[in-house]
Amino acid sequence: MDEDWLERVKWNSDGLVPAIAQEAASGVVLMLAWMNREALRATLESGNAVYWSRSRKRLWRKGEESGHVQRVQEIRLDCDADTLLLRVEQLGGIACHTGRQHCFFLRHESGDWVEADPVIKDPKDIYRK
Repeated sequence: MDEDWLERVKWNSDGLVPAIAQEAASGVVLMLAWMNREALRATLESGNAVYWSRSRKRLWRKGEESGHVQRVQEIRLDCDADTLLLRVEQLGGIACHTGRQHCFFLRHESGDWVEADPVIKDPKDIYRK
C-alpha cells in the first residue's frame, strides 16, 4: 500500500499528531489523544481507534481494558494537516477513564473548574487492576 497519505500529516517533533474523537451520531467531542504513524495505520486496518499512549510509551487500543471501544466511521485531517478528527461510534457510551461520556466534563465557573457531567459508571467497576 502506497503511504503518501501518511506523509501529508504534519507530525510533531515526537512523531505524533493530536487526534480528536467525536461521537459521529451526536457530534459530542469525546476526547483528545495522540497518534503516531503506527497507531494511524492500525486504526485504518482494524476499524477501531488505536492511539499512542505517551505515559505508557506504547500503542493503546481504545477499550483494551475497559471494553469501551471506538469504532471509527471516518477520519479527517484538518486544513493545516496537523490534527486528526476521528468520527466514531463509542461502544458502551463511555470514553473517559473517569467513567463519563467524554473527557471534557470540567466547566469553568466563577474562577474555578466545576464537574458539569455525571459519572456513568464508577471507574473501579470498569478497571479491575
